[in-house]
Amino acid sequence: MTTTYGTIPTSPPPNLEYISRAKQRIKAGLGTRRPWKAMFNFRSLKVPGGGVPEALSRIRINVSYFRMNYAMVTLLILFLSLLWHPISLIVFLVLMAAWLFLYFLRDEPLVVLGHLVDDRLVLLVMALLTVALLLLTDATVNILVAVAVGVVAVVAHAAFRRTEDLFLGEEEEVASAA
Repeated sequence: MTTTYGTIPTSPPPNLEYISRAKQRIKAGLGTRRPWKAMFNFRSLKVPGGGVPEALSRIRINVSYFRMNYAMVTLLILFLSLLWHPISLIVFLVLMAAWLFLYFLRDEPLVVLGHLVDDRLVLLVMALLTVALLLLTDATVNILVAVAVGVVAVVAHAAFRRTEDLFLGEEEEVASAA
């Protein structure tokens, strides 16, 4: 009969290992978002001088560049609108877990039935699923208003945020790392 009394375990217990891995994935996942400082740089906000075509170009570029930040802002607005609807809030929290694992914290590409799934498709499906499941609760007006406010906030920021300096920060990071 062997005993393990007095021995020091060489690996963490399974629960602690899972928590440690989750913390690493959260840090890595949130690291893919763009810096909030860059997103809210007030010197980069300017009315588009080229009218609607320039505004649409900015929206396309900024939505692509700040996609994760915009998703986080919209989800925060949705969360705040559900604070007084407990059933909807529970559904939303379950959906947030799905968002975390399928979109925000995924460190490998998503493969479904042998096909690689694009991040934009995951974002679209998760957004539609979130809205659809929340509409089944009794907070329909709150949800629709929150989604509308989120979309207006994203489009307004994307239209007014200049795009000339977006890739400048990445070039500086590459130059400083070399």
